[in-house]
Amino acid sequence: MIRKPQESQPLNWKTLTDVELFHALQNGQAAALGALYDRYAKLVYTIALRSLENPQEAEDLTQEIFLILWKKSNYDPNRGSLRRFLTTLTRSRAVDRLRSRGIRHRFFSRWRRNVTAAVPSPDPVEQASLSERSRQVREALDQLSENQRQVLELAYYEGLSQSEIAKRLEIPLGTVKYRARQGILKLRMSFKSWMDD
Repeated sequence: MIRKPQESQPLNWKTLTDVELFHALQNGQAAALGALYDRYAKLVYTIALRSLENPQEAEDLTQEIFLILWKKSNYDPNRGSLRRFLTTLTRSRAVDRLRSRGIRHRFFSRWRRNVTAAVPSPDPVEQASLSERSRQVREALDQLSENQRQVLELAYYEGLSQSEIAKRLEIPLGTVKYRARQGILKLRMSFKSWMDD
């Protein structure tokens, strides 16, 4: 049963038990989630990091676990502690992510092998056409400013998101978006003129 605060005293979430906090959460009191997060986020993150060996994925999984607890938890206080439930749920979700990672890796490895095997070597005419296109692309990239080229190369060659580019270059996200947009517009104009020829 959840303790009710006295009229003159605000509820101190830190003093409530896990079961009391869980029931408060079930009754729509979002502050209870904050208290549970403060209490168990380090445990969940540590388990996730050990399993996934990737800090970003571990942070994502930690957030996912607490969203599950908040939105659709099947935790039953009569069957065990919340600590045990969160530990089991975290391990289970980490295994799911590792399994998914392995499936994706195998799929892309097979796909690369199949694409490489399926693509025949270009004949001399195709090779000349590819060389010409490659030269045109290099010329178009040379027309970009250094800042625009840098942003586009990080996005396309390293696969970084615009947020990751902003962190790497230590510039505002809006600047990254502007440079990418301007660079793409310049490239589009260059390619359009070639297509019209």
